[in-house]
Amino acid sequence: MEKLEMQNHNSITTAIAWCLAWGDEREPKHSLEVLRQMRGALNQGIEVPEEVQALVKQAQELQGIDKNYFPQTLEELQTKYTDLWNQNTPIGLVYGGATKIKQYVFESAKIQEIRGASGLLDRINIIDLPAFFGQKYNPDKNQPNLYTAQYNEIQNWLNKNFPGEHKLSDALIPELIIYSTGGNILAFCPAAYVDELANAIEKRYTEETLTANSCAVGDKFRLLELRFGLLHDPIESTLWLDWYHREFNQPLVQAYFGYPSNESERIEAFKRRKSFNELTTKLNILFNQRRSGNDTANRPSRRYPPMFETHPYLMRDGSDRRSAIMRVDQLPRETNFSEASVRKYLVGDRAKDSLSHNPRWYDESGLTWQRGVIESWVNRFKLFLDQNPSLKAKYYDNTINKRIEIAETLTQVSNASSGYIAYIYADGNNMGGYIQQILTPKKYQEFSQDVALATEYAVYQALAENLHPHKLRNLNDDESNLKNGEFIHPFEILTIGGDDILLIVPANKALEISQMIGERFEKILLQEIQINENQSDNGETKKITGDYRLNHTKPFEPQKYQRYKPLTAKRSDCELSTSIGVLITAVNTHIYYARNLVEQLLKSAKERTKKLQKAGYCGGTVDFLTLKSVTMISSNVKDFREQALTKNIPPKLKFYAAPYTLHELGGLITSISALKKAKFPKSQLYQIRSLLERGKHTAILNYRYFRVRLKQGKEALLRDFEEAWCLPKDKENNGNLAPWMYDNGRLDPKHPEDPFYETIWRDMVDVYDFVEVPENETSEVASVGFES
Repeated sequence: MEKLEMQNHNSITTAIAWCLAWGDEREPKHSLEVLRQMRGALNQGIEVPEEVQALVKQAQELQGIDKNYFPQTLEELQTKYTDLWNQNTPIGLVYGGATKIKQYVFESAKIQEIRGASGLLDRINIIDLPAFFGQKYNPDKNQPNLYTAQYNEIQNWLNKNFPGEHKLSDALIPELIIYSTGGNILAFCPAAYVDELANAIEKRYTEETLTANSCAVGDKFRLLELRFGLLHDPIESTLWLDWYHREFNQPLVQAYFGYPSNESERIEAFKRRKSFNELTTKLNILFNQRRSGNDTANRPSRRYPPMFETHPYLMRDGSDRRSAIMRVDQLPRETNFSEASVRKYLVGDRAKDSLSHNPRWYDESGLTWQRGVIESWVNRFKLFLDQNPSLKAKYYDNTINKRIEIAETLTQVSNASSGYIAYIYADGNNMGGYIQQILTPKKYQEFSQDVALATEYAVYQALAENLHPHKLRNLNDDESNLKNGEFIHPFEILTIGGDDILLIVPANKALEISQMIGERFEKILLQEIQINENQSDNGETKKITGDYRLNHTKPFEPQKYQRYKPLTAKRSDCELSTSIGVLITAVNTHIYYARNLVEQLLKSAKERTKKLQKAGYCGGTVDFLTLKSVTMISSNVKDFREQALTKNIPPKLKFYAAPYTLHELGGLITSISALKKAKFPKSQLYQIRSLLERGKHTAILNYRYFRVRLKQGKEALLRDFEEAWCLPKDKENNGNLAPWMYDNGRLDPKHPEDPFYETIWRDMVDVYDFVEVPENETSEVASVGFES
């Protein structure tokens, strides 16, 4: 037989060839030795065994189909790709992961257990599930064998729970994984093992966490379906373009394919749907059905999730949800643990150094569960700093040789900001819309990897640029083992998964960190900044592979959506962006309450993004709230703002301006910094804020009276507040609106609002104490005074 050339090889080719060569039965069509030789040959780019050359050629032919090719008729597809048409060996595709994650993570109010819950889910998703496929996790070249024991334990667990002459572990290889990020996994597998792999995913989550919800589903697809979407059996009966052109006006067809306005758009809509994306859509539907408790054929029911009943006369754990199995008095504070909560605590404890020994009280308890190796987010951050010497020097500053600990409690994090912390919750925009355009498994894989890299490294860069190790001072924390004078990393990364971010940082750096995360996320995807200064541990440079640059077809009109110096705003060129919610609050605010508020702020930021997109804005947005001046919100954030911070009298007045675009947030920080540099009297800030509620004209008059009496600081106030924010929309109008901004309510032409006036003054007052200005800058400016 003619030698088969290895061209355009990628891991997806290996995965497809492996599934075809294995066949549709538990017993492989070819011996394991031949299969492994084939895999090695594909990875090395050499000739594969003769027995499987035809199958490898089919996998390569499928991968080699031009991304723009789409057959007008099924006859054309059959003629051009006869071998693929006639290939009937099904290929398995499995999708699964954790569900109701926040319910599990935030069940306890203790940061150690929250950290442990997040760390345990991360370990399962990043280490355990890939280990099913024989993929070893090894991020640190200095400790190459750190995760070997964990890998071996997972392999033993898999073989013990899913045994047989042809085991599940034999059928899985690393190349089968399309992605395993963001709490979910999508992977190919030989068709006979679809249900078994889905069961293994669910079982691993349940056995390790006891109470976390998880779900996994799978299905079998023909080879051509990986490229051209769902096909009937026989393929000739599949409804194709001729049918779609006849029926596209039917409501059910429009709901499935969209609402194109002409023939060209119809073809594009049909092409986007009939792709690999249609397969993942089917799996998502199956996932939602199983998660809702519906039966799945040939699999155990998921209708009855794990439940640990309690009793009114039994002792409960700290979350007050389950019966406690032990009381521990060796901790700084006496604690009751259920088995689920003790696992969270142990993982949170090990996250401090990855290899700490079990506490003595746990070894004496008789429990046998082992937490394995846990890689903390701080450890990953330190590995990032090692790859980026300039950021490492900036972050450590003068503490490079100090011993720096992971913060044990939120009180220690708040010690860096006078008892205040900030919750930062970020999520990607337009992810679903972008995924709808992905046509192949390879592009799906690249997209997942790119977003995960951009999200993680945007966070690392923002933390390194804005924070330094903090020396504990005046610490009063009963639960702390650290003393005054010791150094900590002043942040807590609760999760970074896919496009999801949840951080806790000192309040005085929250806005700068949020803005930088949003900006760096876009720049990393556009490859305008590099991820690492040095090469990664395995000698390969991590990089973005996809093209996310927008092809603008409309003129750049920032004045339509930027309220702060629109002429200085830069155009966002990235198809993807982030919305961010930021809650600044005292450290003693209950975590459950804080999490609920920051989720509302994220939702508000996303709503603002959708509105601005209709006006041409493609970047990120940030909404924030501080509970320093508002001690408690009984309703939700939206209702609070409408009832307490809005005056519905002609003209309508809004005493706030949030959410902000990233450019506007930078402007807000600049304006506050300018006032601080001028040592603006805080009493006057509060006085002007109180006058806002007296009406538009009264506020303008009092603000003007106040400004003209200033001896110093007039220029700063004029330049960085009035001229930056409050200029009239009509260039011919030389009037003065300060402290107001005018909005004609026409951002969304289809749903216009009534015109209204808004102001950033209250927002500035609320976060005034949480924007820092270097001492060398404030000392150069004299205090503000008033003319008599």
